[in-house]
Amino acid sequence: MLRTPVDGTRRRILTRLGEPDTAERGLTADDIAAGLGIPLPVALTHLRFLTSLGLLRTVRRGDRLHYRRDEIRIAEVTRLFEKGW
Repeated sequence: MLRTPVDGTRRRILTRLGEPDTAERGLTADDIAAGLGIPLPVALTHLRFLTSLGLLRTVRRGDRLHYRRDEIRIAEVTRLFEKGW
């Protein structure tokens, strides 16, 4: 599920959102798109998919939606893969 895109965009998004300067506050879709050098619609598609899997959570600040990693869910999924799911 995370390795499907050949270019690793989903992993790059999760990595970017896990960086110390962004982990707490999260990033908007615009921030992700600009930071990774991808079009906004592509970023939104990946962000929505990761959110639907429960790997990201959203927080609304004003009129902007910020995406943050759900570390508990990521740990659960990691354990499933380590067990040979």
